Amino acid sequence: MSALPVVAVVGRPNVGKSTLVNRIIGSRTAVVEEMPGVTRDRRQFDADWAGRRFILVDTGGWELKPGTGIDESIKQQAEAALSGSDVIVFVVDGMADPSDDDTGAISTLRSTGVPVVLAVNKMDSATAEAEIGRFWSLGLGEPRPISAYHGRGVGDLLDTVVSFLPEPVDEVEEPALPRLAIVGRPNVGKSTLLNRLVGEQRVIVSETP
Repeated sequence: MSALPVVAVVGRPNVGKSTLVNRIIGSRTAVVEEMPGVTRDRRQFDADWAGRRFILVDTGGWELKPGTGIDESIKQQAEAALSGSDVIVFVVDGMADPSDDDTGAISTLRSTGVPVVLAVNKMDSATAEAEIGRFWSLGLGEPRPISAYHGRGVGDLLDTVVSFLPEPVDEVEEPALPRLAIVGRPNVGKSTLLNRLVGEQRVIVSETP
């Protein structure tokens, strides 16, 4: 298990979670599309800010209403990310009022006992930021206005995130381990094999290719 603290990025589908992750890590690694639900499995990336290193976890769109199949699996992956995190970044869409799903997520976020930072995305201008007051109603403290696409406000968000990280501990240098790639055609059992090897539901298994 890594000695680095873990920051989980969660929120409803299509609010800009993967765009924010790409902005923080400085590359277009997480998949970004306009279609909701593009990110399915939780993905981990090395990140650092102001001299603090941490693991950044990108998750699929999280909806609280009961679902079936792939949507329920995405929800389970996001909740697994919450349970193993030191800080949670809860991303909401600043172009719309807080939704019932946003409000419904609050009790789940609070139940973790983990610090939650509220990131209000798509605030691309000072005019948009003037509307941020309505997000105080979520009860997560000061909303942080950001534009993940343009980078606006992301530095201030990260300043807040790292202020909640636990103090660093001396890490024992571990030897570099070999990397193993599992490849194959769609729907031949790659995800099932990976889950079996790591001993947890690490990636989503579905009949949908």
